[in-house]
Amino acid sequence: MPAIAAHEYSPWDFWREASVDERDAQLAIQHTLVDGRADHSLGEQCFISELASIDNDSLRLGDRTYVAAGAYLTGHLLAGADCSINPYTVIRGRVTMGDGVRIGAHTSILGFNHSMESGTPVFRQPLTSKGIEIGDDVWIGSHVVILDGVRVGSHAVLAASAVVTKDVPAGAVVGGNPARFIRWRVEPDDTGVAPDAAADAAARGTDEGVGAGASVQVDAENAAEERSPVSQTGAAFAAAAAMRAIVSQAAASEDDAVSVDGPPTPSTQTSASVPDSTSAPAGAAASAPDLASTGARAPTSVPAGTPASTADATAGLAERVAELAVRAREEASALLQRSWDDDLELFADRPGAAPTVRAQGDAIEIADLLLGTAPPQAPAAAQIRRLQDWQDAATGAVAPLASDGRQEAGLGFSHGDVAYHVLSVGYALDLLGSAFPAPLTWVTAATPERVITFCESLPWASDAWNAGHHIDGFGTALLWTRRAGHPIPAGVEEALFGWLVVNADPHTGMWGSPSADGGLLPVVNGFYRASRGTFAQFGMPLPYPERVIDTVLRHARDPRWFAVGARNACNVLDVAHPLWLTRATGYRGDEVRDLAARLLSDAVSTWVPGAGFSFREPAPATRGLAETEPGLQGTEMWLAILWYLADLAGVSDALGYRPRGVHRPEPAATLR
Repeated sequence: MPAIAAHEYSPWDFWREASVDERDAQLAIQHTLVDGRADHSLGEQCFISELASIDNDSLRLGDRTYVAAGAYLTGHLLAGADCSINPYTVIRGRVTMGDGVRIGAHTSILGFNHSMESGTPVFRQPLTSKGIEIGDDVWIGSHVVILDGVRVGSHAVLAASAVVTKDVPAGAVVGGNPARFIRWRVEPDDTGVAPDAAADAAARGTDEGVGAGASVQVDAENAAEERSPVSQTGAAFAAAAAMRAIVSQAAASEDDAVSVDGPPTPSTQTSASVPDSTSAPAGAAASAPDLASTGARAPTSVPAGTPASTADATAGLAERVAELAVRAREEASALLQRSWDDDLELFADRPGAAPTVRAQGDAIEIADLLLGTAPPQAPAAAQIRRLQDWQDAATGAVAPLASDGRQEAGLGFSHGDVAYHVLSVGYALDLLGSAFPAPLTWVTAATPERVITFCESLPWASDAWNAGHHIDGFGTALLWTRRAGHPIPAGVEEALFGWLVVNADPHTGMWGSPSADGGLLPVVNGFYRASRGTFAQFGMPLPYPERVIDTVLRHARDPRWFAVGARNACNVLDVAHPLWLTRATGYRGDEVRDLAARLLSDAVSTWVPGAGFSFREPAPATRGLAETEPGLQGTEMWLAILWYLADLAGVSDALGYRPRGVHRPEPAATLR
């Protein structure tokens, strides 16, 4: 029996010591693993032992990451660069880890679980999965067990045989069964975590106050209870003071960005702006077209860690972007006509779907971007008149349409569609050279106290996206009220911006809390919506721009939302816009550019000739879903996303357009 090569169990020196034949054999193993599987990618100088069992649904390993003999991998694994998965390690379920994670032998990282309700044998009960997240530079000893739902902060150490059932703060050393805090490897002052909160959470072995990546999660709905009690009037005065401070900072330092050193402090970076993300299109066609018949291609992702900033790569990407822009202009009229209902004289998102208010706005934005005119299906004056007629003269609200094209009755700004129509109809009218005819009472009837109550009542802890959605709507209502010259009650703007500044989490830069099922998705998506309608739209500085970048880059590594075939327009826009908004800091700039270039490279290949973009990118696994059928919403959003990604990657000039509507990059107004 031939001897087993030592590098199967100790692969760290393989690429320096292996023979040419051994290297060729290793590359053949890797090709067998990834060829034909868009959801698998390996970085440079990875090593996969032929004695390991690799049975993942999706697998992405960064440069120089190795998997030794006896390892057993299943589920969805995303690992950064320089990670070691040593002999007989088991990694299953949904697991994400950063760079430099070292895992000792015989360790189990289990990102899933069984339910165990009485009355049913365990083997018949369903699996559940919250996922496991591990930060950068984490040392995991041998025989450690990490259970589903745990987050391990960067620079942490998990002692041998630890059973980790709770989140581990960044920089902490934990051990035992169950694992408990032993000491600090990296003191909290060096991680950006408030020392008292970190030490308290670590000592209790809980996740209260400190999460992965040194993130303190704030439950905004309970913020008033956690602070010393104040009246709503007092809160409004505090918010107004915060607002005055950021206005003063912005006026004093238009282009400065303050680096964070130690515990974060608000930055005076001036933001430029943009707009929004929304839910998937309402309504569904009978079936989505087959990828081969539409001409769209499932994207082929560049492996994480591949440099995207070389001159040749940039030039090649710019050429592909320019070709897509030419095609989009040539086919713009056809894709608009495809969604036009001749009988109702209205746009629907796509053929077979019912007309919506949003579809009219999407069509106007697409025509403006690609044709420089109003949609040719109806005179501009007729389109203005229709949009203005939909506005309720008493409240200023625009209600959604029923299936027959008539508006629903009795809905106010608390309704999700009505709130979004402040954006879609307002910007559509703006592009057509017009405006809302009636005041928006959401703003004109507001008071500072009501604004504080409104902000506090939003579901930041349970549904941060929905909370951000309504902040976006209210902020945009402020814009149109200012533009029209209608009086805004004193203190209303100060109350809104001040509340957002006071309640921003200094460790994520955002608002709200992650969820068990969505991770950071609702927080990042909610941040995009809230910041789009406020800080971006009015050119105001974000409180913690560098922490925003940290949070977004961490989120963008989650394969649940960013693996090939999993991405949709909302999720990509909601990372592209915050990264663009914070670009002036220069913080982690190479990583931002590389991410933008990879996402852009994938996106340009998904245009469907004559039909545009689908909301969700096409892939074999998603064939037949309504959201993978091309439509106006997907086309409008992806055209804007392409601009942001291209600008971050340095190739936006190749597009030849710049969004002017909901997703405009420039501030639409100023509060100063």
